[in-house]
Amino acid sequence: MPAADPAAPAIDHFWAVIPAGGAGTRLWPLSRSSAPKFLHDLTGRGRTLLQDTHDRLAPLVGDRFVVVTGTAHREAVLGQLPQVAPERVLAEPAPRDSMAAIGLAAAVLEREDPDAVMGSFAADHVIPDPGSFAAAVRVAAGVAREDWLVTIGIEPVFPSSAFGYIHLGAPLAGHPGATEVREFVEKPSVRTATEYVATGRYRWNAGMFVVRPTVLLDLLARWHPEFAGALRTVAADPGRLDELWPGLPKIALDHAVAEPAADAGRVACVPSAFHWDDIGDFDSLAALLGSSAEQVSVLGDEALVRAVDASGLVVPSSGRVVAVIGLDDVVVVDTPDALLVTTRARAQDVKQVVEGLKADGRTDLT
Repeated sequence: MPAADPAAPAIDHFWAVIPAGGAGTRLWPLSRSSAPKFLHDLTGRGRTLLQDTHDRLAPLVGDRFVVVTGTAHREAVLGQLPQVAPERVLAEPAPRDSMAAIGLAAAVLEREDPDAVMGSFAADHVIPDPGSFAAAVRVAAGVAREDWLVTIGIEPVFPSSAFGYIHLGAPLAGHPGATEVREFVEKPSVRTATEYVATGRYRWNAGMFVVRPTVLLDLLARWHPEFAGALRTVAADPGRLDELWPGLPKIALDHAVAEPAADAGRVACVPSAFHWDDIGDFDSLAALLGSSAEQVSVLGDEALVRAVDASGLVVPSSGRVVAVIGLDDVVVVDTPDALLVTTRARAQDVKQVVEGLKADGRTDLT
């Protein structure tokens, strides 16, 4: 797919919805519930992941943004995105997973703009090629206008068992670059993922969805009518948010709508080859920053790190000097109140530490 023209105008009636939630527990102690990963600069470019997401979408939508975040993070989001009107930053009273967050934005947009098409893009993803991303989104928006639920599928670069997969179907008539979706597949084993990648008919599911708000809510109403009704009620009467929100199901959009809609023949995919990373742990962060077998990558002030015959990742966030000697693929994250030392291979296990701290009542550290 060719890269988008950087001078191309914004897409008519296209809205960017940014769900900004989650604690990023596998990036502890850098990411905390009070300051999750989307509020951090994890690329070293001077922009947080949230700001990068906004910058990537702005040429496609202009000022048509809706951000959905937790009540505790709303002020931080407003501070990082002064371009977004305060009334466009919706605060969830409590986390209810992606269907509630994205569905709330859809219900608001359904009332405001009958011609709207919305694209939901997580606040904490890294996409270094905004041109190819924009080209894929433009195709997806065109397909969505014909009442499809559209997802953007990422070409797998290795047989990962950490991601869900999209099984591609036949080319979508009248829409070059798009296909039908046969099914969504949950995180498979490495062996199964290897078989998927070999066929060339599967893409990673990055959770990017483009759809008309009314189509999304009507699909939700097909399988969860009370859920859709509650979201539409809140959009019509925001004063009922605190009353109705706790009763909403805690379920991802994938499970609530995308999977059954694919079975019903209502989902399309735009397969894409741009690089994408959800920075799920410190191993993926090290890879993103270019860590190699011969060197230590540093996120932060390089003058604070001394490395001798070592490789891996060091995050010096406390102001102290960190010295690493003779260790391969190490991860050291130094913050004022917590120090993490692990290896890239065990990076996924950081979540266990956070769970243990919560069990011990150490909410000051999580």
